[in-house]
Amino acid sequence: MDSGEESELRQRTVDTPEELKNDQNVLSSEVDSDDDRVLEKNIGERTNTISQGTDQVPPFLQTVLSALSPRWRNWVIRGVFTWLMIGLFCVIIYVGPLALMFTTLLVQVCCFKEIINIGYTVYRMHGLPWFRSLSWWFLITSNYFFYGESLVADYFSVIFIKSDIMRWLIAYHRFTSFTMYIIGFVWFVLSLKKKYYMRQFSLFAWTHVALLIVVTQSYLIIINIFHGMIWFIVPVSMIVINDVMAYMFGFFFGKTPLIQLSPKKTWEGFIGGGISTLFLGMMLSHWMCHYPFFVCPVEYSEADGIFNYSCDPSPIFRPQEYSLPETLGNILALLGWKKTITMYPFVLHSIALSVFSSVIGPFGGFFASGFKRAFKVKDFGDVIPGHGGVMDRFDCQFLMATFVNVYIISFVSETSPQKLLQKVYMLKPEQQLQLYNMLQDSLIARGILQP
Repeated sequence: MDSGEESELRQRTVDTPEELKNDQNVLSSEVDSDDDRVLEKNIGERTNTISQGTDQVPPFLQTVLSALSPRWRNWVIRGVFTWLMIGLFCVIIYVGPLALMFTTLLVQVCCFKEIINIGYTVYRMHGLPWFRSLSWWFLITSNYFFYGESLVADYFSVIFIKSDIMRWLIAYHRFTSFTMYIIGFVWFVLSLKKKYYMRQFSLFAWTHVALLIVVTQSYLIIINIFHGMIWFIVPVSMIVINDVMAYMFGFFFGKTPLIQLSPKKTWEGFIGGGISTLFLGMMLSHWMCHYPFFVCPVEYSEADGIFNYSCDPSPIFRPQEYSLPETLGNILALLGWKKTITMYPFVLHSIALSVFSSVIGPFGGFFASGFKRAFKVKDFGDVIPGHGGVMDRFDCQFLMATFVNVYIISFVSETSPQKLLQKVYMLKPEQQLQLYNMLQDSLIARGILQP
């Protein structure tokens, strides 16, 4: 062996460990890739058992629409059940705000059930203990925390204050809520099973994310209703209008894909839906401002023992006169028209709501689409033929609820005397008298009240 061959052999000997390390990394990467493909395959096989509402067709409609192509059959079915849902929504509005609140809670439970059902289906082969029971326990705990403190204490205290038990529950509400959560936490720790720790902690996080998405948003929806049903009806209607009109424009004119997460969404539908939402939302807002039933805050009347829907409307629900830009005003003056325009301030607020619902709102749907793609499902359920599950119809609504609540607090909300009075009712009698005397002294000192 000559010196060149010996040098080459020594070089190979030196490089071998590094090469082996690289080979191991490549092999590990290939194994990880194979594991990912196997995991995706397993997820797809398990979630195939979840019913898909888009594919569900009532037998009667199946017979009537059998002559149509699948595309047009789906279009008709979606249209029929869209109008049925709109009709049901109008009936619930007619019944009143309490019906809207109960409907919101029902939708919350259905959405949570659909999300948790996907998680249970994905991991069901591992026989994880207590997953469903723990999920529902945390749902009950979350609802008790949110609704027990804000709604009962702030809006219904006049009703519950007469009961000693309810007074105690209200007084120690946070401690009771914390205790309930600790029970669930300890329950989860005791249910941990060897070899399944990672999956169980994944499902624990799954449950909490579902609570964040569903319970928090539904709570904000109900808070919005208490500010006046218009703050619930207009945003919900805008999401519906945007969804329907985007589908219509996309169905007839759509050619340019909008986003990979939702291949059927098009730019034509997105733009057409946004413009339609803006104008139809302003028209709906202008019409609803005429009726105290929609614009008055939901307040309980202790004297009458019922919820009061009549009030002196807030300034944003009274017609205001606005000056037009000088150039436009001069042109209208030449035509013999006024330089001002009279409109309800809420109509201007509705522009902000419509912009959010048409530009940002759809991203709630895109988020849901990405979630469904990750778990190889087309729909969250099969409750609504042609549409899917309840979550499929309310994915954008939850995102809208947060924006409306933040918007009200930031730009509209005023301190409500009725809400402050509810807090006063929770005080002991001697504390109420002390507050009364302090307020009286303050009013006299400032010259508002004569001594």
